[in-house]
Amino acid sequence: MGTARTRRPKDLRAGAFQPAINSFTLHLNAEGKSPKTVRTYAEAAQWFAAGHLRRNTTHTDWDDVTADDVRAWTVWLLNTYSDSYANNQYRALQQFFKWWPTDEELPNPMAKLRPPAVGEKVVPVFTDDELAKLLKHCEGKAFTQRRDFAILALFKATGLRLSELAGITYDADDPDRSDLDLMRRELLVTGKGNKQRIVRFGHPSARAIDRYIRVRAKHTHASSRHLWLGTNNRPPMTANGIYQMGVRRGEECGVAVHPHKFRHHFSHTWLDKGGAEGDLMELNGWSSPQMLRRYGRSAASTRARRTYDRIMED
Repeated sequence: MGTARTRRPKDLRAGAFQPAINSFTLHLNAEGKSPKTVRTYAEAAQWFAAGHLRRNTTHTDWDDVTADDVRAWTVWLLNTYSDSYANNQYRALQQFFKWWPTDEELPNPMAKLRPPAVGEKVVPVFTDDELAKLLKHCEGKAFTQRRDFAILALFKATGLRLSELAGITYDADDPDRSDLDLMRRELLVTGKGNKQRIVRFGHPSARAIDRYIRVRAKHTHASSRHLWLGTNNRPPMTANGIYQMGVRRGEECGVAVHPHKFRHHFSHTWLDKGGAEGDLMELNGWSSPQMLRRYGRSAASTRARRTYDRIMED
């Protein structure tokens, strides 16, 4: 397992390997992949080309790449970064080599390789006290207070991805143009790969969003179809703006916050309370059971500790 925690700047100068990466990028865009996915996959190929092929080999073309090149690169990643990050990079590079051999009718150097193993880690979740403290810190009548409270309440209630929450649309005059339906307490969410799903949220979140919408109506950009608007009549919030808001609110009240932690918390809580695994996959927009197994182990650990107290209590 790698011990370094600080991400170093990546050298993405792929040189003679770049034209094929450009073609790969065109292929991903044609398949409708999200900009983030396209960037992740393309950068993995660029980094491999710049960090290993150009630096440590005499290769001048992707045809020259062997399984040993990928192994050497994976070992370097594991010695430099965490095992989970090395695994992510491996899987991103794997996407390039699934496309390149098919397009060029060549052998796939990664065909018989396996991704590096990822050690089991405790999934970070909020305590009830932390969430209560975080939401209480945002209470108030001002626009920013109501907006931040609504965002964090919806994060807690749904476990949405940051990009999904930032992309919610709202039209006060035309419900058919809105992702949000407060009366039904439902959201139309556009997730990875532009796949849509409907998620539910509770009455507390609905009330919080309703209170925010009332002050939102006075905003300069109230006609915008983006639900979350900026402070002091600024344009709509970006995903990065929401991320920074959550971190800042957490720092102000002494709670460690990052948006994905809400997703962890929602998934853990659902399973810990006996929610069906298939329903959680649907609500979270998961197409693979990999993440479900991870959260399932976390919830099982919590249940086991509670059982210990019940059985072993003197």
